[in-house]
Amino acid sequence: MIIPCEIAVKCILPSVRAMLAKELVTRHNLSQEQTAKLLGVSQPAISLYYRKLRGKAINLEKEREIKKMIENLAKTLANENFQHKNFIQAFCEICKMIRAKGLLCQMHKNFDPELDTEKCELCLTQNSLKCI
Repeated sequence: MIIPCEIAVKCILPSVRAMLAKELVTRHNLSQEQTAKLLGVSQPAISLYYRKLRGKAINLEKEREIKKMIENLAKTLANENFQHKNFIQAFCEICKMIRAKGLLCQMHKNFDPELDTEKCELCLTQNSLKCI
């Protein structure tokens, strides 16, 4: 049995990082090295995210609410107005929103074919997820 957080680590986390990297490099004019330091990854990882060679498991670009959350987090990071705890909380809120919108369900089904996504409502209400 695979739990949703495992899918989030494999699929959502890289996709959100990719969007954050793109936002920080293009909109906030940070270098790939600065972006890597902020996100806690290597500069080559940022290059892969930026060129869409990593972090493409789920396309979040059309999800306005999620995209806005990522833009806000990037703005906070770029302005050096953040604390580590706040970064973690914001990232978890983005993940919870993705789950609440049901965007994780099909990926979860692909990893765990026995999962009945029609009956599972675990992720579909943002307030039911008390990760933090």
